[in-house]
Amino acid sequence: MKKTVDSIQDELNHIRTGRPSPAILDEISIEYYGTDTPLSQCASIEVSERSLVIKPWDRSVIKLIEKAILASSLGLTPLNDGMSIRLNFPPPTGDQKRELAKVAKDIAEHGKIAIRNLRRDVLKKIKEEQKNGDIPEDDAKKLEEEVQKLTDEFVKNMDLLYKEKEEEILEV
Repeated sequence: MKKTVDSIQDELNHIRTGRPSPAILDEISIEYYGTDTPLSQCASIEVSERSLVIKPWDRSVIKLIEKAILASSLGLTPLNDGMSIRLNFPPPTGDQKRELAKVAKDIAEHGKIAIRNLRRDVLKKIKEEQKNGDIPEDDAKKLEEEVQKLTDEFVKNMDLLYKEKEEEILEV
């Protein structure tokens, strides 16, 4: 369940809001000396008010970084000044914000479903072991209650993740 929450957190971090976040560039990599290298390993990424500034440690890769950003699904146009690349993040419109909030809600719902599926699988295993006589009935009931408590806790965490992301998206 913890892995599911972490995975959903990671997915929510990649949703573009009006505020720039270096996590948006995590999926971008360039071919650097014959190896696919994540952008964060070949450049520093600074956050300013409404933009990200990418400063490569080796200026010879600046064109490669620019091409990788253009080829990505971010929908951003890099501004290259020869020393660094700037990515401007225009504030999203009201409709875009609502649409992004819906996407975040869908991601959180998928996470809740995954957690509930894990609960179902564990409860099924407990019942099987109870039938086989491996677990006494009292212990099985206690285990089922513990599993339910854990499930409720992780679903609550998922709701909190969504609420935080929704506030970030709808922030003016």
